[in-house]
Amino acid sequence: MTEGLTAATFRNTDTSLRERVKEPPSARLVESYYRPAVARAQARVFDHEMWAHCAHGLMLERQGIVAREAIAACLRLVLQMAEQGPDSVPVDDRQEDLYSYVERRIVQALGPDIGGRLHTGRSRNDLNATTWRMALRGELIAAQRALLALRGTLLRLAETHARVVMPGYTHGQHAQPVTFGYWLLAAADALARDSTRLAGALRHADLCPLGAGALTTTAFPLDRDLTAALLGFAAPLEIAYDAVSSRDDAQEAVAALAVLAGLLSRLSTDLMAWSTWEYGFLELADRHCAVSSIMPQKKNPAALEHIRAAAGMVQGALAATLACTKNTSFADVNDAVTAVNEPALDAATRSRRILALLEEVLEGLTLRPERMARAAAEGFGSATELADVIVRESGLSFRMAHNIVALVVREALEAGRSADAIRGADLDRAAAALFGRPLALPEAAVAQALDPGENIRARGVAGGPAPEEMARMLAARRGGLARDAAALDAMAGRVAAARTRCLALARDLAG
Repeated sequence: MTEGLTAATFRNTDTSLRERVKEPPSARLVESYYRPAVARAQARVFDHEMWAHCAHGLMLERQGIVAREAIAACLRLVLQMAEQGPDSVPVDDRQEDLYSYVERRIVQALGPDIGGRLHTGRSRNDLNATTWRMALRGELIAAQRALLALRGTLLRLAETHARVVMPGYTHGQHAQPVTFGYWLLAAADALARDSTRLAGALRHADLCPLGAGALTTTAFPLDRDLTAALLGFAAPLEIAYDAVSSRDDAQEAVAALAVLAGLLSRLSTDLMAWSTWEYGFLELADRHCAVSSIMPQKKNPAALEHIRAAAGMVQGALAATLACTKNTSFADVNDAVTAVNEPALDAATRSRRILALLEEVLEGLTLRPERMARAAAEGFGSATELADVIVRESGLSFRMAHNIVALVVREALEAGRSADAIRGADLDRAAAALFGRPLALPEAAVAQALDPGENIRARGVAGGPAPEEMARMLAARRGGLARDAAALDAMAGRVAAARTRCLALARDLAG
């Protein structure tokens, strides 16, 4: 150890990284920036930073850049801090990031000659870029796992409710009969594309900046492949300048989450509407509802309202993440590189929570199949099939059949009659009025066309709600879900195994 620069000397000295400036940081700068930034890092990346110190230290020793004894001393302290948690690192609001306090703790404990060697060949730029990527990667894996769980629940419920007939809507109006299972399967398919987007974001976040240094790597013979592997990354983020300057990993992740959040909000909106007295299609479980302080009859869909609000916050996080980088230089600057961490991780955490909540809401629903079927029969959603029957039975063009049915529907509405009251005579009058001749359709054909269940059974074209087509699609979707789950398990397993290996090697080296 260098004479005069002992550990005891540094324990009694205000060691920091502020030698270049004479004044302490402004109290307002601390309040607005330093203190919350360090608090976020303590909560989000402390464990990742300890892991990264271990990986970097192991690499320095293996490459012969720093002597084994010095690295062993540093790693012993790092492992001790990792075990004790963030409170093991004193914070006094004089530094802008967690690493500055960690290094001060190491140097004060071991002295500048030993403690100062762990940072060899490294910058806060590449270290912070790495640890926040590790945090984002972990949150995205958790969000993807919750998304896969929701997809699985949707597929299971889609099979259960594949024959529960209800009205399908376009523009808020009765369109054609569907089943509740068909609605659930459509949601599952949309979520499968969200899984693909999220998997893409995960692949791009799964690249390691460590070893990039400040922006041009270093003259020390670092092994970046080794540190990337020890940290569970698929590979290094190769070009150093890119590694410390780009945050498209966060932007892409939040963009994928924002698209997902929009779908979750739309699904929640449907469920909220269908749970009202006016629809009466379904009821939420009591555990997902709140009550009124004044109106004793109220059962408010609190869980769904929360999902919609949280979805808005996730989409707001995308605006914040994009805005932070706009009009910044393509380099390591705090607003473009560091500021995006908070909205990105917040979006991932919120998404994971509302995914799990929506899955629970769906599992707790009580359906009212009789009311749903009655609404489908009373509405005019079967009008399209009635026009199709006219085409098949009479030889008229579809446009002519459309005109006839539209006139019959209008007259029924004006007379206050529902769709299931339409008869062949109504069609004959309309056809004679429009085209000079009646249709003379069999009454059984008219009744079958107006039956919502028969409408659904007739929709056997690929992608339709017919039972046999539903069975085919469900089987295919289960296969896709299994493949997606296996890919995620492989990535998560690789990350977990790398952590176990890295910390075990660190303990062995530390003795």
